[in-house]
Amino acid sequence: MGTPWTLFDPYLLLFSLVLVAVFGVAAFFLEHMRRIGCKHSLERTASSDDFFEDPNSLKKVPCPSIFDQAEKYISLIIPAFNEEHRLPGAFAETINYLQKRSASDKSFSYEVLIVDDGSSDRTSNVAFDFVRKYKIENVRVLILGRNHGKGEAIRKGMLHSRGELLLMLDADGATKITDLEKLECQICTLAEKVKELNPDDQSLKLSDIEVAAFGSRAHLEKQALATRKWYRNLLMKGFHLVVLLTAGPGIRDTQCGFKMFTRTAARRLFTNMRLKRWCFDVELVYLCKHLSIPMIEVSVNWSEIPGSKVRLTSIIHMLFELILIRLGYGLGIWKIHT
Repeated sequence: MGTPWTLFDPYLLLFSLVLVAVFGVAAFFLEHMRRIGCKHSLERTASSDDFFEDPNSLKKVPCPSIFDQAEKYISLIIPAFNEEHRLPGAFAETINYLQKRSASDKSFSYEVLIVDDGSSDRTSNVAFDFVRKYKIENVRVLILGRNHGKGEAIRKGMLHSRGELLLMLDADGATKITDLEKLECQICTLAEKVKELNPDDQSLKLSDIEVAAFGSRAHLEKQALATRKWYRNLLMKGFHLVVLLTAGPGIRDTQCGFKMFTRTAARRLFTNMRLKRWCFDVELVYLCKHLSIPMIEVSVNWSEIPGSKVRLTSIIHMLFELILIRLGYGLGIWKIHT
C-alpha cells in the first residue's frame, strides 16, 4: 500500500497550486484597487491645506481651487522630479514665449506651476529662483514632499491652477512651447462651434466648454522605429496594443506629455483620476470617453532629450496600471463622478 504522497495525484496538486496562485493574484488586485478607490474618495472630500511659498515676502499663499472661477487665460503645469539640470533651459524657453506673447496681447495672462514631486536634488531651489525673478503672480512652486509620481504631480497642479486653459508639459522641453498655439487653436475652434449651437447662452465662456487636446508624436513613428533598437520597438508595439485594448481607439499617442484642457474638462477629469504614475495619460483618455469630453489629437514638434526616467521596471509598472484601469472601472470598483 502506497503512502499518502504516492497516492496523491501530482496533476491535482499542480492544479491546486495554480488555483491558489490565481486567487491570490486576483485578491491582491482587488484589494489594491479598493484601497486606491477609498483614498480617492477621501481626497475628493478633504479640504486642501496645500499652499505656495513666496520666497520674496516669505509668506504662504493659499492654493486656489479648480472649482474657483478662472483668473488667468492659461496655466502651464510642469511636473519635476530631480530636474535641476533640464528644467532651467526648458523654463527659459517657456517664460520667454509667455512674456513676448503677453507684451503683444494685453488680454493674454498666464501662470507657470512647477510641481516638485519629492526631488532629492536642487530642483526646488532652481524653481524658487524663478519665482524670485518673475514673481509669485506668474510663477508658483508646489512642493509635494515625497515622490508620488508624474500623474499625481500633474493632478495636484491642475487642481490648483487659475487658467481658463490648462496645459501640462514636461520639464525637459521636448516639445516646442510654441506648439501650444496648435492645441489652443483647435480648442478655440471647437468652442466656437459649441457657442454657435447655443446662441441663447451668452454667458458661455471658453472655460465652460469641455474639450481636451492631446499633443501627438504619431507622425514621427516611422523615424522613431528606424532609430530605436529592435527590443524597444517590440516593447512599444506591445504597450500600444495593450493601451488599445484598455482605452480603445481614438488617440494614437497617449503618452506625449503635452496636453491641454479647458477648465471645466480639467475639473471633471482630474477630480476623477486615480493613477499617480505612468499610465495616468491612458486613464485620461478612458475618462474622456466615459464623460463624453471631446478629444482632439494634434501633431507637435518633439525631440528626444537625454535623461529619460523610463526604465524596464517602468514598463512593467505601466502594464500593471493598465490592468488596474481595466479592472477598476470595468468591475465598477472605481466610480466615475459626473
